[in-house]
Amino acid sequence: MRSILITGTSSGIGRATALRLARHDDLAVYATARSVGSLADLESAGCHPLALDVTDEPSMSTVVQVIEEAHGQVDVLVNNAGYGEYGPIELVDLARVREQFETNVFGLSRLTQLVLPGMRRAGRGRIVNVSSMGGRLVFPGGGYYHASKYAVEAISDALRQEVRPFGIDVAVVEPGLIRTGFGDTARDSMAGRDFAAYAAMVSSITEAMNRSYASHRLSAPPDVAARAVERAVTARRPRTRYVVTATAKTLVHSRRLLGGRAFDAINRLQFR
Repeated sequence: MRSILITGTSSGIGRATALRLARHDDLAVYATARSVGSLADLESAGCHPLALDVTDEPSMSTVVQVIEEAHGQVDVLVNNAGYGEYGPIELVDLARVREQFETNVFGLSRLTQLVLPGMRRAGRGRIVNVSSMGGRLVFPGGGYYHASKYAVEAISDALRQEVRPFGIDVAVVEPGLIRTGFGDTARDSMAGRDFAAYAAMVSSITEAMNRSYASHRLSAPPDVAARAVERAVTARRPRTRYVVTATAKTLVHSRRLLGGRAFDAINRLQFR
């Protein structure tokens, strides 16, 4: 059996991914979250629950050691844990930005470092990084979140080339709007904050997020993203990127074709 370690499985894309991959008889799925109490249903589905905090070095080292003792190495790592810290670049507390990068970027990076020696010894492995369409384009109010996902994209591109000689594949999954707790967390990060001159913009961003996540045409359930992760995990030769949802594909393509100024103009129409 191949061992697969998934971060951030207490809800959303991570939980849907764990449930989907648990159906594969050849995968031993290690579902992780800060509290194993939130993983009871995943254990019932056949997953192995483990406590993991991607901002804590001993926690990460312990989980990797447990899996390596049972299987020899972590065969597949799905870096899914992440969240959005939103607000104007000028006014967001940088302490909150650092906390976001600890989870979205540095935790992902350190866990990758910890599993790679075992993968190299085995001569095989796969790393799937859950990024976002927000790693390919930027909306106002989300600059620091987008920056974290742009970092994930850059790390993934470099890593893919570095580890290919060792038989290790790297793929990126880029979801669009997925109906999870992400939108609530992003909105909450702006709620009740004194953004002064940016108040009107923040209000329009909040309204746009509410409309978009409520729309079943613009957003999708977590299992849609989980299917993309499943393809990245099980494909004989995974693609470098999997863009999830038709809206995300349209936006990523439009940003590439239109260029910066035209895309800014479209954003100004939406975020007045």
